[in-house]
Amino acid sequence: MIQRKIAGKEQQGVRLDDAVAALCESVSKTEARRIIDRGGCTVNVALVRVASRKVSAGDVIEIGIMEPGRFKELQLPPEALLYEDGELIAVNKPAGINSQRTPYQLKGTLEYWVCEYFKAGGSSEPARVVHRLDRGTSGAMLFPKSRQSAARISKLFQDGLVEKTYLALVSGCPDQEQWRVDAPIGKVAPARYGIVEGGKSAITEFRTVTSSGSVSLVEARPLTGRTHQIRVHLASVGLPILGDSTYGGETAGRMMLHCSAMKLQSVQQGQGGITVRAPLDGEFMERVCALSGDYSPNT
Repeated sequence: MIQRKIAGKEQQGVRLDDAVAALCESVSKTEARRIIDRGGCTVNVALVRVASRKVSAGDVIEIGIMEPGRFKELQLPPEALLYEDGELIAVNKPAGINSQRTPYQLKGTLEYWVCEYFKAGGSSEPARVVHRLDRGTSGAMLFPKSRQSAARISKLFQDGLVEKTYLALVSGCPDQEQWRVDAPIGKVAPARYGIVEGGKSAITEFRTVTSSGSVSLVEARPLTGRTHQIRVHLASVGLPILGDSTYGGETAGRMMLHCSAMKLQSVQQGQGGITVRAPLDGEFMERVCALSGDYSPNT
């Protein structure tokens, strides 16, 4: 939740954290410092991360107040780093964390983790987000190491030259082993998309990996990159993803959507390019193994 406040005469010359605590009844000074530190505060539209900054009367202060329990420091195991060369790194993003900073959060996002990883390696480059996974989606994400690499990789995404493979656990059983959904997508409500006439072109190819009848493991290959594309296309054919309450999915511990592989041309690897694979873990892997004990990501 974003709160917008205007500093009054009482806040003239006081510290930013004191001003935030005074203007927002639900925010203590300690919490104000946390919000400021993790990049969740702007003054006159500019991001400010210094709690001791002095405030002037008339300053417009916006702060992001996070729901209780949502913020946590992100710690990843060594195996989460899937690939690295001189141009980029690939990271296995966990479900339940944001890919990039939001108006109320910097620390605890994958963007921040990557930035700290670069710093630890002696690089001052920022973490440039050239593509995204939804908060509930896990799997492979790419982060370029330089502005030039970011421009090149962004162009590959724009031109559809990055092959992406997702796995999804869905309710129901597909009536085909392979099928394709070609249906335009547009925004239909805040944080919700749907198939709409006049929407942006969206194409996804699907394959049934295995099914118990009531639950199926489906492979998805999006040929375009629309927001919520796989989620919307699966729901449109009566196969909502488990844990995806936005589109009618059954309750689960997380949304069962995972980017399992990405293939792209790499300057470092020449014409052969690279394929990054992100293994499943946790509840997703347990459910897949229960559904198909002989499952292999290369099946």
